[in-house]
Amino acid sequence: MELQIEKRDIAVKPHALRKKGLLPAVVYGRSEESTPIVVERKAFEKLFHMAGESTVITLQGLGENKDALIQEVTVDPVTGVSIHADFYAIEKGQTVTVAIPFEFIGESPAVKDLGGILVKVMHELEITCQPKDLPHSFKVDISKLAELTDQIKVKDLAIPAAAQISIDVDEVIAMIDVAKEEPVEEVAADISAIEISEDRGKKEEEGEAGTAPPTPAAKEKKE
Repeated sequence: MELQIEKRDIAVKPHALRKKGLLPAVVYGRSEESTPIVVERKAFEKLFHMAGESTVITLQGLGENKDALIQEVTVDPVTGVSIHADFYAIEKGQTVTVAIPFEFIGESPAVKDLGGILVKVMHELEITCQPKDLPHSFKVDISKLAELTDQIKVKDLAIPAAAQISIDVDEVIAMIDVAKEEPVEEVAADISAIEISEDRGKKEEEGEAGTAPPTPAAKEKKE
């Protein structure tokens, strides 16, 4: 993958460059002096969508072509448009350490047929190797998860032979979990409320404040 760049005049404000559809950027490396550059924003975003941060690209326009990785991209939080980028220039013969993302593909029979839940334990793997050996991503085929006890581990990946990793190959990448039913708690009846209700009914039968209801004779006299 190739990208055309130009040296940037630092006297020109970044805002003015962005209004012209250009992206301010910088390229640097282990033995590369930091150089401000500019690139067409749309061309950069198209390339970044394909390459990500794990694919070596070739920068053209500063004399000798430079192999580089996209190190960091700053994005406008409102518009989502790229506003700045960093490129890391790679020396010939230099190894690089890059986090390679996982690409989960396929469909798990354990999820589809057995009601299991797919758990993605890891989302990337950091490897050290020559730039030419860097994969764009690691494909993780979850169709291998057929039983509820199945797991996919680091050792199941197609890692380049010359690459080095810093974690145990038995580390789990993806697995199946089983949904657990939460126990239903029994709510104890409020006995005190029942007793209060019974007392209230009793008082209503006997009359308020404990007085007996008027006799028929007294009622007639009152009338």
